[in-house]
Amino acid sequence: MTALHNAPIKIGVLFSSSGLTAPIEQSQQRATILAAEEINAAGGINGRQLELIFRDPASIPNRYATMIEQLIVEEQVRVVVGCYMSSTRKAVIPIVERHNALLLYPTFYEGFEYSRNVIYTGATPNQNSVPLASYMLSNFGSRVFMVGSDYVYPYESNRIMSDLVFEQRGEKLGEVYIPLDAGWESYLHVAQKIAALQPDFIFSTVVGTGISHLYRAFAEVGMNPYETPIASLSTSETEVAAMGADIGEGHITAATYFQSIDSPLNRKVIANYQRRFGDTMQTDTCWEAAYFQMHLLASAMTITGSDDPNALLNTLPGLEIDAPQGRVRIDEHNHHTYLHPRIGRLNKSGQFDIVSESAGWTPAAPFQISHTLIDAETVSGPAQGGARG
Repeated sequence: MTALHNAPIKIGVLFSSSGLTAPIEQSQQRATILAAEEINAAGGINGRQLELIFRDPASIPNRYATMIEQLIVEEQVRVVVGCYMSSTRKAVIPIVERHNALLLYPTFYEGFEYSRNVIYTGATPNQNSVPLASYMLSNFGSRVFMVGSDYVYPYESNRIMSDLVFEQRGEKLGEVYIPLDAGWESYLHVAQKIAALQPDFIFSTVVGTGISHLYRAFAEVGMNPYETPIASLSTSETEVAAMGADIGEGHITAATYFQSIDSPLNRKVIANYQRRFGDTMQTDTCWEAAYFQMHLLASAMTITGSDDPNALLNTLPGLEIDAPQGRVRIDEHNHHTYLHPRIGRLNKSGQFDIVSESAGWTPAAPFQISHTLIDAETVSGPAQGGARG
């Protein structure tokens, strides 16, 4: 075997270790490291080790673009994992396509996108927004206040939620967007407005450090989360650990993965993660997507014997593996992922009690124009499908 065939396979890692979204992106980066170490310990890719090449774009969209160009051109990387906010993903896709590289994107997003050069392993609106709307409208009421960070994902998520609320002849009491770098006073002002309007629930698409500000402001104005909860797509165990379980208790999140999933694989992966990074480390839905996508990538590389994007893109679509959330599959037609929608309510330990979950996996519908409410009273069950991967 030649030296080239023994050489490590370079994987670019583009998650922020600094900036507004650093906590959740650091979680995704640790998941990537854990998965790569597991793959290498098992013999790598046909005997070749994975070598992770890191960059810190500091949560700034144009830095993602600059750094992915560096990874591809200077480091000769063919495959990159990373990005969190949609604005950062949109910044890098033209570069990935120009160089015919491959990006694996492990974050839920607004849909209405396809790139031949991207594999999307996070949830689309039919896998989180629609189940959340169904649960909240059925259990709390239809008078809703919407608050989000000021960028594309919250705009689109609020548009979908508005449609679902209006379908039930509900009422949108307000829709506010807060700058990503806004301070405490901005969130307190919004919380005071919400308290005065007394909605049935708050739909939040706030991200980054703003999540802690929002929940603390909610508590500051004296609102009761068991009567008027914040229903979120973006508040995970990682953000709760940063802000404190006492602030998060009673609020609700829609996600395809929660740390509290009681399965042998999930318990094993969490134990490995905490052994590697510390007993207090939390997993979350973005962490889990970053973790399982590395194992999907490794499976595809083992099959193809290559990190060539063209070969991988002929193999990844249709590939399945068992992930901590359950069995997942890359859709052959749209490069998105079959996932397991769930609704969780935060308890005093900072974990989510799962109050609703799909009966099996749900295919992504990234181009669905008109969303309709689904039955919130679903029961758990195994995903159906083949055993490929």
